[in-house]
Amino acid sequence: MKKISFLIIFAGSIWSCTNIPEATEDSKPQVIGTPAVPPKKTTIQWLDSTRSIGKITEGEKIELTYRFVNTGSEPLIVESVQVSCGCTVAEKPAPVLPGKEGFIKAVFDSQGRSGTQHKSISVYANTEAMIYPLTFDVDVIAKK
Repeated sequence: MKKISFLIIFAGSIWSCTNIPEATEDSKPQVIGTPAVPPKKTTIQWLDSTRSIGKITEGEKIELTYRFVNTGSEPLIVESVQVSCGCTVAEKPAPVLPGKEGFIKAVFDSQGRSGTQHKSISVYANTEAMIYPLTFDVDVIAKK
């Protein structure tokens, strides 16, 4: 009895696999829009990538600007700008045409951050290196 049950189940599973309907135009997966094309690579020259601010009083906000030049033949596209902590906010610039200068702006909030601070900003762009570290140092003097 067990052999007959097994044969019936086995035969049924083979039959069900052979009765799969053929895909029609309506049932095929469709891609909407065009696939994303990665931007072409270019080159970048940083005019300043390291900053030493000096001394500031706790609670001050300082604005930093890091300048660069697109030295390649394609538009330079900064894909993202990531900061090392929540005390710094950085902006992603618009695409920069070949031969033109661009900049990354950042604001550091020293509230609650007394002492020597070493912070970094990572820039991701359509260049061979892809990731560029920007840094700054600042001495935050505690409020009295």
